[in-house]
Amino acid sequence: MTATVPLAAWLSANRAAPVAIRHGKIISQQQLRQDVQTLCCWLSLRQELRWALCFEQSYDFLVALLATLHSGKVPVIPGHLRPALLNEQRASFDAVLSDIPLALEVFCQQLPLAVQQSDGKLPVIMPDATLILFTSGSTGAPREVVKPVACLDEEIRWLSQAWGERLRNLTVISSVSHQHLYGLTFRIMLPMALGLTFHSDQIAFSEQLSALARARRYLLVSSPAFLRRLDSQLSAPPCALVVSAGGELCAGDAALAADWLGVAIDEIYGSSETGIIATRRSDGRNVLWQPFAPVRFSPAPDGRWRVQSPLIASADGMLLDDRLHFDGEGFSLAGRYDRIVKIEDKRVSLSDVERRLMTLPGVHDAAVLVLKREGRSVVGAVLVIDPSAAGEFNGLRWRQALRPWLEPVAIPRYWRTVDAIPLNSQSKRDWHQLEELFNAAR
Repeated sequence: MTATVPLAAWLSANRAAPVAIRHGKIISQQQLRQDVQTLCCWLSLRQELRWALCFEQSYDFLVALLATLHSGKVPVIPGHLRPALLNEQRASFDAVLSDIPLALEVFCQQLPLAVQQSDGKLPVIMPDATLILFTSGSTGAPREVVKPVACLDEEIRWLSQAWGERLRNLTVISSVSHQHLYGLTFRIMLPMALGLTFHSDQIAFSEQLSALARARRYLLVSSPAFLRRLDSQLSAPPCALVVSAGGELCAGDAALAADWLGVAIDEIYGSSETGIIATRRSDGRNVLWQPFAPVRFSPAPDGRWRVQSPLIASADGMLLDDRLHFDGEGFSLAGRYDRIVKIEDKRVSLSDVERRLMTLPGVHDAAVLVLKREGRSVVGAVLVIDPSAAGEFNGLRWRQALRPWLEPVAIPRYWRTVDAIPLNSQSKRDWHQLEELFNAAR
């Protein structure tokens, strides 16, 4: 595979392929450069430093990302487009760029801008440029992750070395958002660094995959939640490479997806904090994870594992929340240590769900746990409510109240009310008893 192009040189590199396909329209590098120049010129006249990027379209996101970096600003990627949470996080950014109307308490500029006069020159992106993403911490509060652009470039070099010729001439399509590191890396960074074309629209349904033009060969960037819902009755798109991350793809779902798509699934293990850590090819067998060559693991005193990587700023590396089992040839995953869980491949902080429930009228205490229903993980909530509000108990009303704050998969689907949250002999919550509250009523 040809050498990767670092982000700072994307607009000056020679490209044979178009940059993007947006609503069926081909977008050239010349158009990209013009759009970036227009926004960069406008940003240079603004005093705000940290700009939150909130976009539905990946091409518009790319324009904003490059324009903020070239103008010396700091891109902030909140991970969502929900106004209520953006207003809550407003201390983390000074203003917002978006392609949709947003009712926010900070200045918001909607793109595209009218074309402005420019001298055709773009300021260089500094070698120490960074961007800011967010991830959930163990307390449930959104936590900033400062990511150097140089680390993003390094990730792409690893992927290019690992996949080589398999990436040549592919068109990138995605069912995951660019508003998270996984989507940013694979949906934006990878095609731009390798001169590949990407689809600006996000794939939401199997029907969209089936309708793709057969003249192209595709790299599908996806997740276990999407792959397990594929409709095998439809005709499959010509995918040469399928990537899955955000959660572990079980062997059965991997086998069905690989059978329909005609190619084994390349899974990626990592996080916003660590970047990519390991990969494996899944076709239905229980395959071990293989770390990327520069990644190292060391045991921690409490039985956990610490990972060291050039993608992690700290020389001490980072303590992992996942339980890893090594067997000499690789490792397997065996659950998590903290209260951050994966539901439909999205990180859900059970602590944050409890915190939101405690803000609802009449709720005195709340405990949240993950339940298994028909092979899927869902959230159950146990509440202690004020007696005066008992007659107004309405799970539907509470779900509606939570929607501005939580991802749909994080909103409880099952509810129970108790006089007090059950505790064990150590005065800690008795999760076995809490789970039995749901099992007894099935």
